[in-house]
Amino acid sequence: MKTRDDERALGGTNQNLTKARADDFYARQDGASTTYAFDRVFDETSDNRAVYEATTSKIVQNVIGGFNGTVFAYGQTSSGKTHTMHGTKEELGVIPLAVRDVFDAVRRHGSDREFLIRVSYLEIYNEKMMDLFDGAGEDEETSKLSIREDKERGTYVMGLREEVVTTPSQVLALLELGTTRRHVGATNMNAHSSRSHTIFRMIVESRAISGGMQGGADDGAAVLVSTLNLVDLAGSERMSKTGAEGQRAKEGAHINKSLMTLGVVINKLSEGVESKGGHIPYRDSKLTRILQPALGGNSKTAIVCAMTPAASHCEETHSTLKFAQRAKRVVNKATKNEVAANGATNAMLKRQQKEIAALKARLEEEGCAKVDDKAIEALRRRLAEADREKNLMALALEDGEEKAKEREAKISELEAKVKELNDALNEAKARDEEEDPH
Repeated sequence: MKTRDDERALGGTNQNLTKARADDFYARQDGASTTYAFDRVFDETSDNRAVYEATTSKIVQNVIGGFNGTVFAYGQTSSGKTHTMHGTKEELGVIPLAVRDVFDAVRRHGSDREFLIRVSYLEIYNEKMMDLFDGAGEDEETSKLSIREDKERGTYVMGLREEVVTTPSQVLALLELGTTRRHVGATNMNAHSSRSHTIFRMIVESRAISGGMQGGADDGAAVLVSTLNLVDLAGSERMSKTGAEGQRAKEGAHINKSLMTLGVVINKLSEGVESKGGHIPYRDSKLTRILQPALGGNSKTAIVCAMTPAASHCEETHSTLKFAQRAKRVVNKATKNEVAANGATNAMLKRQQKEIAALKARLEEEGCAKVDDKAIEALRRRLAEADREKNLMALALEDGEEKAKEREAKISELEAKVKELNDALNEAKARDEEEDPH
């Protein structure tokens, strides 16, 4: 739980929150006080590094070990979510700190494991998905992406560009590029309000190196494949306070709908509905469907709830506190994601290693010089792009087949209606002939 300094724009210096102990809040509303307890509470003097160390650092280490991890920021608009996740050049946020820790861990394990790291950056805007690494137009981009489920990969977005990366600076440059394409807009509460949800994902694959650095990758070793989702949610908002009109009002409605679905999912999970055979409405929004593994599934998950202590936003603050309290009761069951050596069809590291080995052998046969690391990384990027193009083609083919089936169904429906009309016409003619045989 993180509170922000309220000097900027949210208005009001009257406090509705009191930090009672290290991990408790007293919240006041209409003269009554309620106590909320959380794993950690950060006041406005806490910096992003403190939040990161308490919520995300351990999750990053688990991701290196093969477990999925998710961290997301939740709260009303202008409560400090984006600052917490992205930070500034002077004060790095959770995402850049996580990126640095991932590569620090890769360096530490470099003598005994081989790593392949990919990143993607997805935006959900007005319930449409957009690839922030792709400069395509909104309509074109939306048509390329589709949510899919796979036994080995879990829930993923087919057609989303995944960039192979080798350094923190490369990742941060991609993150900065993608962030410039994110939808933002001015409201009464925030001049640069995020109008969409974003999911920055790191996919980490690794396998043991046999005999140290000289031995090369062990072809018989299982591949660890894990994902780290770093999520910056748009803020819940009240139209009366944001002054949103027209497009901004439409955006706010979509934001509130997806956050409401997230709240319903968290509430049902906290009540144990799923364990009792009840329905959890993950599919009611793209956000909850993509984050399904992180919500009561195969992931180690942390939620940073941001809020303001201003009395003028008391109701929104109570809503955030209640959401956090329910989320705290949700229990995930994270397991290590190992892809067996004889079944690693979905591990890109395994496929790329075979391609690279074949290329090296061919070059050596042709008398070429030794292939250096830069050439290998370039090849990996080309192979990743080829994989994406293959998936896009498969998606287009499936869409074409679905549309063809829809056309066939429509034709069959029209033929049935024509037959029904002909039958009715024939019956009418027969009755006329019976009544007037001449």
